[in-house]
Amino acid sequence: MAASESLATSASDKARSTQPALLDIISAKQEDQDSVGDSRSAESRAEDVERQIEAEKNNEIQYRTCSWQKTAALLFSEYICLAILSFPWSFSVLGMVPGVIVTLTVAASVQYTSLVLWRYCLKHPEIRDVCDIGAKLCGGSQTAYNLTAVLFILNNTFIQALHCLVGAKLLNTLTDSAACTVAFSVISACACFFVSLPRTLNQLGSLGVISAVTMGIAVLLAIIFSGVQDHPFGYILGEEPLVTAVPVKGTSYVTGMSAFLNITYTLVGQITLPSFIAEMKNPKDFPKALWAVTIAEMIVFTLCGALMYHYVGNQYMTSPAFGSLQTVYKKIAFSFAIPTILFLGALYSSVTARFIFFRVFRDSKHRHSNTLIGWATWAGILFVTWVAAFVIAEVIPFFSDMLSLMSSLFDGWFGFIFWGAAYLTFYPGKKKWAGPVRSFETALNYFIIAFGFYVLVAGTYVSTRSIIDSYNADAVGKPFSCASNAL
Repeated sequence: MAASESLATSASDKARSTQPALLDIISAKQEDQDSVGDSRSAESRAEDVERQIEAEKNNEIQYRTCSWQKTAALLFSEYICLAILSFPWSFSVLGMVPGVIVTLTVAASVQYTSLVLWRYCLKHPEIRDVCDIGAKLCGGSQTAYNLTAVLFILNNTFIQALHCLVGAKLLNTLTDSAACTVAFSVISACACFFVSLPRTLNQLGSLGVISAVTMGIAVLLAIIFSGVQDHPFGYILGEEPLVTAVPVKGTSYVTGMSAFLNITYTLVGQITLPSFIAEMKNPKDFPKALWAVTIAEMIVFTLCGALMYHYVGNQYMTSPAFGSLQTVYKKIAFSFAIPTILFLGALYSSVTARFIFFRVFRDSKHRHSNTLIGWATWAGILFVTWVAAFVIAEVIPFFSDMLSLMSSLFDGWFGFIFWGAAYLTFYPGKKKWAGPVRSFETALNYFIIAFGFYVLVAGTYVSTRSIIDSYNADAVGKPFSCASNAL
């Protein structure tokens, strides 16, 4: 725990040291764009936030209550997650050098697009979630809003499904497959349902700290155990772990793209950021949380991928990498992931339920009060999302391919396309090309949009092909099967 806290503190200190200069630049840009296409001043939009807080003052349930520290806790809990343990597998496919380059490049792109997202939310303080952004980017189109809502709910439900799947995998691993996998998946869904019951993100923030710290310990233990164990799990005498700087000869496009998508899925998390910013007391403080998390994740993700790959090698690598550890080490490290499995699934369920709940009770007292109807509706929405998640987890019962499928279907939109389009709204017409710096940034955002479509099209093909290949090779369990999926 001390090591994890030290890492987080170090990252936060680095973030603070770079903060003033960076925020000065961003604030200057913000003032420029405030005068473009929007007659209101920055002060006027700040007053909008103050009015929202004032309007909630006498409500039993208040939403704009998150400090930047609580927001940082939510971000840490979102990014310091079990998917980190897919990085060693991705490194084993891509090779050490491309693995590190891809990790740092995707992290940098996510940091940049997240700052664009933040600027867009500051310009439009009425935004409550990514669906509002989808509508605004399309001129207020209700169709765009509805299509974004479908993608938003599907993305979050797939992430919940991943946590049903991983919860069953954990319980099978810790209990030596003492019960039917379907039963373990039901137990995981039920536990996550109860954790997701709090109505505000501020209430979930404290749980997020526990989740991030324990997952940090799990990752640290996995790295240490991979180095101190005699040999990886499944070791064959005489076949020492193979580690390469570049992909091994014969690596297919499908496998390489799947490895890239696993890294992308873990780093791309912008879909929840508008919801986080919408519940902050002072949205201008958001970059403080973002920089702290980005620096920490660059360090942790790269070290986890590189070190575990170095000790485990290509032949013995699994995803998640806990499976490459010997039995005792595997159980110890994996057990620390329990809070993250519960909390992160609950977080995405809560974000989905909040979106639906606010549409059901737009101007009702049930939205802000502790009424029976309000709480029953809230719990009912959560229940439906977890039933859907359970079904998806049973239909796609494998970790790595599910990560790739989720990344290709949703990250192209919510990791790249939306934010490139958002940037283009800051400078209408010829203003996009005013000077070499802005012209470069405009070209960069057109590239981000194009790359997002590549991830969507090529990624979906690759993920689907990989799932078909896995089934044909009988490499995965069957849907709704009692067969153990233990590591």
